Amino acid sequence: MTLPLEGIRILDLTMYLPGPFGTQMLADFGAEVIKVEELGGEWGRKVYPVVGEKSALFYAVNRGKKSIAINLKSDQGKELFKQLCMTADVVVEQFRPGVMDRLGLGYQELKKENSRLIYCSISGYGHSGPLQYAAGHDLNYLSIAGITGLTGSSEHPELSGVQIADLAGGSLVAVISMLLALQAREKTGQGQYCDVAMMDGALSLLVYSLAEWSGIERLPHRGKEILTGGYACYQVYKTADDRFVSLGAVEYKFWQGFCERIGRPDYGPYQWDFSRQEEILSDIRQIMAGKTQQEWVEFFAADDICFTPVLTLEEMCEHPQVKERKMVFILEDLAGSGKNMAITGSPIKLSDTPAVIKPVYPELGEHTDDVLSQLGYSLEDITRLKEEKVIA
Repeated sequence: MTLPLEGIRILDLTMYLPGPFGTQMLADFGAEVIKVEELGGEWGRKVYPVVGEKSALFYAVNRGKKSIAINLKSDQGKELFKQLCMTADVVVEQFRPGVMDRLGLGYQELKKENSRLIYCSISGYGHSGPLQYAAGHDLNYLSIAGITGLTGSSEHPELSGVQIADLAGGSLVAVISMLLALQAREKTGQGQYCDVAMMDGALSLLVYSLAEWSGIERLPHRGKEILTGGYACYQVYKTADDRFVSLGAVEYKFWQGFCERIGRPDYGPYQWDFSRQEEILSDIRQIMAGKTQQEWVEFFAADDICFTPVLTLEEMCEHPQVKERKMVFILEDLAGSGKNMAITGSPIKLSDTPAVIKPVYPELGEHTDDVLSQLGYSLEDITRLKEEKVIA
Protein backbone atom coordinates (compact mmCIF):
# COMPACT_ATOMS: atom_id res chain seq x y z
CA MET A 1 0.00 0.00 0.00
CA THR A 2 1.33 3.40 -0.99
CA LEU A 3 0.46 6.12 1.49
CA PRO A 4 -0.66 9.55 0.19
CA LEU A 5 2.44 11.43 1.38
CA GLU A 6 5.15 8.93 0.57
CA GLY A 7 8.03 10.73 -1.14
CA ILE A 8 7.32 14.00 0.67
CA ARG A 9 10.20 15.16 2.85
CA ILE A 10 9.45 17.56 5.71
CA LEU A 11 12.10 19.33 7.77
CA ASP A 12 10.55 19.91 11.17
CA LEU A 13 12.17 22.58 13.36
CA THR A 14 9.22 22.75 15.77
CA MET A 15 9.17 21.63 19.38
CA TYR A 16 6.75 20.63 22.14
CA LEU A 17 3.36 21.84 20.81
CA PRO A 18 1.80 22.53 18.37
CA GLY A 19 4.16 21.88 15.47
CA PRO A 20 5.15 18.26 16.26
CA PHE A 21 1.51 17.18 16.53
CA GLY A 22 0.78 18.38 13.00
CA THR A 23 3.86 16.81 11.45
CA GLN A 24 3.11 13.56 13.28
CA MET A 25 -0.24 13.45 11.46
CA LEU A 26 1.63 13.80 8.17
CA ALA A 27 4.12 11.09 9.17
CA ASP A 28 1.18 8.74 9.82
CA PHE A 29 0.33 9.10 6.13
CA GLY A 30 3.80 8.38 4.82
CA ALA A 31 5.69 11.67 4.88
CA GLU A 32 9.37 11.49 5.81
CA VAL A 33 9.51 13.88 8.74
CA ILE A 34 13.03 14.83 9.83
CA LYS A 35 13.25 16.61 13.15
CA VAL A 36 16.01 19.21 12.97
CA GLU A 37 17.10 19.66 16.58
CA GLU A 38 19.72 21.68 18.38
CA LEU A 39 22.75 19.75 19.59
CA GLY A 40 21.30 19.32 23.08
CA GLY A 41 17.93 18.19 21.76
CA GLU A 42 14.64 20.04 21.52
CA TRP A 43 12.96 21.26 24.71
CA GLY A 44 10.08 18.86 24.18
CA ARG A 45 12.36 15.90 25.00
CA LYS A 46 12.82 17.11 28.56
CA VAL A 47 9.60 18.77 29.70
CA TYR A 48 7.72 17.21 32.67
CA PRO A 49 6.53 14.46 33.05
CA VAL A 50 9.41 12.20 32.02
CA VAL A 51 8.99 8.50 31.21
CA GLY A 52 12.30 6.68 31.12
CA GLU A 53 14.67 9.27 29.69
CA LYS A 54 12.22 11.23 27.53
CA SER A 55 9.24 13.44 28.16
CA ALA A 56 5.86 11.77 27.89
CA LEU A 57 4.87 14.70 25.68
CA PHE A 58 7.71 13.85 23.28
CA TYR A 59 6.23 10.37 22.86
CA ALA A 60 2.81 11.91 22.31
CA VAL A 61 3.70 13.87 19.15
CA ASN A 62 6.87 12.47 17.56
CA ARG A 63 6.15 8.93 16.41
CA GLY A 64 7.47 7.78 13.05
CA LYS A 65 9.97 10.64 12.69
CA LYS A 66 13.71 10.86 12.14
CA SER A 67 16.10 13.09 14.06
CA ILE A 68 19.20 15.01 13.08
CA ALA A 69 21.02 17.52 15.29
CA ILE A 70 22.52 20.64 13.72
CA ASN A 71 24.01 23.79 15.21
CA LEU A 72 22.11 26.35 13.13
CA LYS A 73 24.06 29.21 14.70
CA SER A 74 27.28 28.05 13.02
CA ASP A 75 28.08 28.93 9.42
CA GLN A 76 28.66 25.26 8.55
CA GLY A 77 25.38 24.31 10.21
CA LYS A 78 23.48 26.89 8.21
CA GLU A 79 25.07 25.71 4.97
CA LEU A 80 24.24 22.12 5.81
CA PHE A 81 20.60 23.05 6.51
CA LYS A 82 20.39 24.90 3.19
CA GLN A 83 21.61 21.75 1.44
CA LEU A 84 18.91 19.77 3.23
CA CYS A 85 16.31 22.27 2.04
CA MET A 86 17.32 21.52 -1.55
CA THR A 87 15.99 17.97 -0.96
CA ALA A 88 12.92 19.01 1.05
CA ASP A 89 9.33 19.65 0.09
CA VAL A 90 8.32 21.43 3.29
CA VAL A 91 10.06 23.30 6.11
CA VAL A 92 8.07 23.84 9.32
CA GLU A 93 9.32 26.19 12.02
CA GLN A 94 7.86 27.54 15.22
CA PHE A 95 10.16 30.37 16.29
CA ARG A 96 9.08 33.92 16.94
CA PRO A 97 8.85 36.09 13.82
CA GLY A 98 12.26 37.24 12.62
CA VAL A 99 14.36 34.48 14.20
CA MET A 100 14.81 32.41 11.04
CA ASP A 101 15.44 35.54 8.97
CA ARG A 102 18.21 36.61 11.35
CA LEU A 103 19.78 33.18 10.93
CA GLY A 104 19.67 33.64 7.17
CA LEU A 105 17.26 30.71 6.91
CA GLY A 106 13.97 32.49 6.27
CA TYR A 107 11.67 31.75 3.35
CA GLN A 108 12.92 34.54 1.11
CA GLU A 109 16.45 33.19 1.37
CA LEU A 110 15.66 29.50 1.02
CA LYS A 111 13.32 29.86 -1.94
CA LYS A 112 16.24 31.24 -3.97
CA GLU A 113 17.75 27.76 -3.83
CA ASN A 114 14.51 25.75 -4.03
CA SER A 115 11.56 27.51 -5.64
CA ARG A 116 9.35 24.47 -4.96
CA LEU A 117 9.89 24.71 -1.21
CA ILE A 118 6.84 25.18 1.02
CA TYR A 119 7.73 27.07 4.17
CA CYS A 120 5.29 26.96 7.09
CA SER A 121 5.76 29.28 10.07
CA ILE A 122 3.67 28.61 13.17
CA SER A 123 3.51 31.42 15.71
CA GLY A 124 1.21 32.81 18.35
CA TYR A 125 -0.08 35.90 16.58
CA GLY A 126 1.28 35.52 13.06
CA HIS A 127 3.93 37.43 11.12
CA SER A 128 2.07 40.72 10.93
CA GLY A 129 0.18 43.00 13.28
CA PRO A 130 1.07 44.76 16.55
CA LEU A 131 1.33 41.51 18.55
CA GLN A 132 3.51 39.57 16.13
CA TYR A 133 6.57 39.69 18.40
CA ALA A 134 4.69 39.20 21.67
CA ALA A 135 5.25 36.13 23.85
CA GLY A 136 2.24 33.98 24.57
CA HIS A 137 0.75 30.58 25.28
CA ASP A 138 -2.53 28.85 24.58
CA LEU A 139 -4.42 30.79 27.25
CA ASN A 140 -3.22 34.12 25.85
CA TYR A 141 -4.24 33.28 22.28
CA LEU A 142 -7.66 32.06 23.45
CA SER A 143 -8.13 35.20 25.52
CA ILE A 144 -7.36 37.54 22.62
CA ALA A 145 -9.52 35.42 20.30
CA GLY A 146 -12.53 35.87 22.58
CA ILE A 147 -12.84 32.19 23.51
CA THR A 148 -11.80 32.45 27.15
CA GLY A 149 -14.37 35.21 27.61
CA LEU A 150 -17.08 32.78 26.51
CA THR A 151 -15.86 29.83 28.59
CA GLY A 152 -16.90 29.10 32.16
CA SER A 153 -19.66 30.22 34.49
CA SER A 154 -21.50 33.53 34.45
CA GLU A 155 -19.33 34.64 37.39
CA HIS A 156 -15.86 33.80 36.08
CA PRO A 157 -14.08 32.80 32.84
CA GLU A 158 -12.42 29.37 33.04
CA LEU A 159 -9.40 27.75 31.44
CA SER A 160 -9.98 25.20 28.70
CA GLY A 161 -9.28 21.55 29.53
CA VAL A 162 -7.28 21.11 26.31
CA GLN A 163 -4.95 23.34 24.30
CA ILE A 164 -7.43 24.61 21.71
CA ALA A 165 -5.25 27.30 20.14
CA ASP A 166 -2.12 25.15 20.11
CA LEU A 167 -3.67 22.01 18.68
CA ALA A 168 -6.76 23.06 16.72
CA GLY A 169 -5.69 26.61 15.90
CA GLY A 170 -2.06 25.76 15.26
CA SER A 171 -1.45 22.11 14.42
CA LEU A 172 -4.55 21.40 12.35
CA VAL A 173 -4.45 24.71 10.50
CA ALA A 174 -0.77 24.12 9.73
CA VAL A 175 -1.53 20.67 8.34
CA ILE A 176 -4.29 22.06 6.14
CA SER A 177 -2.04 24.91 4.99
CA MET A 178 0.79 22.56 4.02
CA LEU A 179 -1.50 20.16 2.18
CA LEU A 180 -3.13 23.03 0.27
CA ALA A 181 0.28 24.40 -0.64
CA LEU A 182 1.40 20.97 -1.85
CA GLN A 183 -1.74 20.73 -3.99
CA ALA A 184 -1.17 24.23 -5.39
CA ARG A 185 2.42 23.27 -6.24
CA GLU A 186 1.09 20.41 -8.37
CA LYS A 187 -0.58 23.07 -10.53
CA THR A 188 1.99 25.87 -10.48
CA GLY A 189 5.28 24.09 -9.82
CA GLN A 190 6.04 26.71 -7.16
CA GLY A 191 6.18 26.54 -3.39
CA GLN A 192 4.88 29.26 -1.10
CA TYR A 193 4.91 30.66 2.42
CA CYS A 194 2.33 29.57 5.02
CA ASP A 195 1.82 32.05 7.87
CA VAL A 196 -0.07 30.15 10.61
CA ALA A 197 -1.13 32.05 13.73
CA MET A 198 -2.55 30.06 16.62
CA MET A 199 -4.76 33.00 17.55
CA ASP A 200 -6.19 33.11 14.01
CA GLY A 201 -6.96 29.41 14.06
CA ALA A 202 -8.64 29.65 17.45
CA LEU A 203 -10.68 32.67 16.37
CA SER A 204 -11.89 30.80 13.29
CA LEU A 205 -13.67 28.37 15.64
CA LEU A 206 -16.03 31.18 16.66
CA VAL A 207 -18.20 30.77 13.56
CA TYR A 208 -21.36 29.97 15.56
CA SER A 209 -20.58 32.36 18.40
CA LEU A 210 -20.19 35.29 16.02
CA ALA A 211 -23.37 34.31 14.21
CA GLU A 212 -25.21 34.08 17.53
CA TRP A 213 -23.96 37.52 18.57
CA SER A 214 -25.10 38.96 15.24
CA GLY A 215 -28.46 37.23 15.46
CA ILE A 216 -29.39 38.28 19.01
CA GLU A 217 -27.79 41.72 18.58
CA ARG A 218 -26.15 41.63 22.00
CA LEU A 219 -22.97 40.16 23.41
CA PRO A 220 -23.43 36.55 24.55
CA HIS A 221 -23.61 36.08 28.32
CA ARG A 222 -20.99 33.57 29.45
CA GLY A 223 -22.65 30.50 30.93
CA LYS A 224 -26.13 31.70 29.98
CA GLU A 225 -26.57 30.96 26.29
CA ILE A 226 -27.99 27.87 24.60
CA LEU A 227 -24.69 26.01 24.23
CA THR A 228 -22.85 27.42 27.25
CA GLY A 229 -24.98 26.36 30.20
CA GLY A 230 -28.01 28.60 30.22
CA TYR A 231 -30.57 25.97 29.20
CA ALA A 232 -31.61 22.67 30.73
CA CYS A 233 -31.65 20.81 27.41
CA TYR A 234 -27.91 21.33 26.84
CA GLN A 235 -26.32 20.80 30.19
CA VAL A 236 -23.97 18.85 32.45
CA TYR A 237 -25.60 17.37 35.55
CA LYS A 238 -24.07 16.02 38.76
CA THR A 239 -25.07 12.53 39.86
CA ALA A 240 -25.43 10.87 43.26
CA ASP A 241 -21.85 9.53 43.23
CA ASP A 242 -20.33 12.97 42.49
CA ARG A 243 -19.86 12.04 38.84
CA PHE A 244 -21.37 13.83 35.87
CA VAL A 245 -23.57 13.17 32.83
CA SER A 246 -24.21 15.35 29.78
CA LEU A 247 -27.42 16.06 27.93
CA GLY A 248 -27.29 17.51 24.41
CA ALA A 249 -31.02 17.47 23.60
CA VAL A 250 -31.12 20.48 21.29
CA GLU A 251 -33.76 19.05 18.96
CA TYR A 252 -37.24 19.05 20.47
CA LYS A 253 -37.77 15.31 19.97
CA PHE A 254 -34.74 14.55 22.14
CA TRP A 255 -35.75 17.06 24.80
CA GLN A 256 -39.30 15.75 24.85
CA GLY A 257 -38.06 12.18 25.18
CA PHE A 258 -35.80 13.13 28.08
CA CYS A 259 -38.57 14.99 29.90
CA GLU A 260 -40.96 12.10 29.52
CA ARG A 261 -38.43 9.58 30.83
CA ILE A 262 -37.73 11.59 34.00
CA GLY A 263 -41.44 12.12 34.61
CA ARG A 264 -41.57 15.82 33.67
CA PRO A 265 -43.37 15.91 30.30
CA ASP A 266 -44.73 19.35 31.23
CA TYR A 267 -41.26 20.83 30.70
CA GLY A 268 -41.29 20.00 26.99
CA PRO A 269 -42.97 23.20 25.72
CA TYR A 270 -40.58 25.40 27.72
CA GLN A 271 -37.35 24.20 26.13
CA TRP A 272 -36.42 27.68 24.88
CA ASP A 273 -38.31 29.80 27.42
CA PHE A 274 -35.43 31.52 29.19
CA SER A 275 -37.71 32.78 31.97
CA ARG A 276 -38.38 29.17 33.05
CA GLN A 277 -34.81 27.83 32.84
CA GLU A 278 -33.73 28.43 36.45
CA GLU A 279 -36.81 26.63 37.73
CA ILE A 280 -36.40 23.72 35.30
CA LEU A 281 -32.65 23.45 35.87
CA SER A 282 -33.08 23.39 39.65
CA ASP A 283 -35.63 20.60 39.48
CA ILE A 284 -33.70 18.48 36.99
CA ARG A 285 -30.51 18.87 39.04
CA GLN A 286 -32.34 17.38 42.02
CA ILE A 287 -33.67 14.55 39.89
CA MET A 288 -30.26 13.73 38.41
CA ALA A 289 -28.71 13.73 41.88
CA GLY A 290 -30.98 10.82 42.77
CA LYS A 291 -29.03 8.16 40.82
CA THR A 292 -25.39 7.36 40.18
CA GLN A 293 -23.79 8.01 36.82
CA GLN A 294 -23.92 4.33 35.87
CA GLU A 295 -27.55 4.05 36.97
CA TRP A 296 -28.48 6.93 34.69
CA VAL A 297 -26.50 5.40 31.81
CA GLU A 298 -28.45 2.17 32.25
CA PHE A 299 -31.73 4.07 32.73
CA PHE A 300 -31.37 5.85 29.38
CA ALA A 301 -29.63 2.98 27.55
CA ALA A 302 -32.56 2.36 25.19
CA ASP A 303 -33.34 6.06 24.63
CA ASP A 304 -31.91 7.99 21.68
CA ILE A 305 -31.82 11.41 23.37
CA CYS A 306 -28.17 12.60 23.18
CA PHE A 307 -27.33 11.50 26.71
CA THR A 308 -23.77 10.48 27.64
CA PRO A 309 -21.60 10.02 30.73
CA VAL A 310 -18.73 12.43 31.34
CA LEU A 311 -15.74 10.09 31.23
CA THR A 312 -12.29 10.27 32.73
CA LEU A 313 -9.30 9.73 30.44
CA GLU A 314 -8.95 6.18 31.78
CA GLU A 315 -12.60 5.40 31.06
CA MET A 316 -12.37 6.98 27.62
CA CYS A 317 -9.50 4.67 26.69
CA GLU A 318 -11.66 1.65 27.50
CA HIS A 319 -14.82 2.87 25.78
CA PRO A 320 -15.92 0.48 22.99
CA GLN A 321 -16.45 3.32 20.52
CA VAL A 322 -12.90 4.57 21.06
CA LYS A 323 -11.54 1.04 20.68
CA GLU A 324 -13.54 0.35 17.53
CA ARG A 325 -12.22 3.54 15.95
CA LYS A 326 -8.64 2.75 17.06
CA MET A 327 -8.28 6.22 18.53
CA VAL A 328 -6.03 5.19 21.43
CA PHE A 329 -2.98 2.93 21.41
CA ILE A 330 -1.30 1.70 24.57
CA LEU A 331 2.48 1.50 24.59
CA GLU A 332 3.37 -1.06 27.24
CA ASP A 333 6.49 -0.82 29.41
CA LEU A 334 7.54 2.32 27.56
CA ALA A 335 11.33 2.54 27.20
CA GLY A 336 11.70 -0.14 29.85
CA SER A 337 10.23 2.20 32.45
CA GLY A 338 7.55 -0.22 33.58
CA LYS A 339 4.95 2.41 32.66
CA ASN A 340 2.26 2.15 30.02
CA MET A 341 1.41 5.17 27.90
CA ALA A 342 -1.67 6.05 25.91
CA ILE A 343 -1.15 7.78 22.56
CA THR A 344 -3.79 9.04 20.17
CA GLY A 345 -4.59 7.35 16.89
CA SER A 346 -5.38 9.16 13.66
CA PRO A 347 -8.76 10.93 13.36
CA ILE A 348 -8.46 10.78 9.56
CA LYS A 349 -10.02 7.58 8.25
CA LEU A 350 -9.32 6.88 4.56
CA SER A 351 -10.76 3.74 3.00
CA ASP A 352 -7.87 2.84 0.67
CA THR A 353 -4.83 4.49 2.23
CA PRO A 354 -5.42 4.62 6.00
CA ALA A 355 -2.90 6.04 8.43
CA VAL A 356 -0.11 3.73 9.58
CA ILE A 357 0.75 4.27 13.23
CA LYS A 358 4.44 3.59 13.84
CA PRO A 359 5.20 3.91 17.56
CA VAL A 360 8.92 4.39 16.89
CA TYR A 361 10.63 7.43 18.39
CA PRO A 362 14.01 8.83 17.32
CA GLU A 363 16.93 9.30 19.62
CA LEU A 364 18.58 12.69 19.34
CA GLY A 365 20.62 12.76 16.12
CA GLU A 366 19.85 9.11 15.40
CA HIS A 367 19.58 9.74 11.65
CA THR A 368 22.21 12.46 11.25
CA ASP A 369 24.74 10.12 9.62
CA ASP A 370 22.23 8.60 7.21
CA VAL A 371 20.75 11.93 6.10
CA LEU A 372 24.15 13.54 5.58
CA SER A 373 25.36 10.49 3.68
CA GLN A 374 22.45 11.01 1.29
CA LEU A 375 23.74 14.55 0.73
CA GLY A 376 27.13 13.15 -0.28
CA TYR A 377 29.04 13.64 2.97
CA SER A 378 31.70 11.02 3.66
CA LEU A 379 32.22 9.29 6.99
CA GLU A 380 35.31 11.44 7.48
CA ASP A 381 33.29 14.61 6.81
CA ILE A 382 30.61 13.58 9.29
CA THR A 383 33.18 12.72 11.96
CA ARG A 384 34.87 16.09 11.48
CA LEU A 385 31.57 17.99 11.72
CA LYS A 386 30.77 16.19 14.97
CA GLU A 387 34.18 17.05 16.39
CA GLU A 388 33.60 20.69 15.45
CA LYS A 389 30.16 20.53 17.15
CA VAL A 390 28.31 21.42 13.97
CA ILE A 391 26.21 18.26 14.20
CA ALA A 392 25.49 15.55 16.76
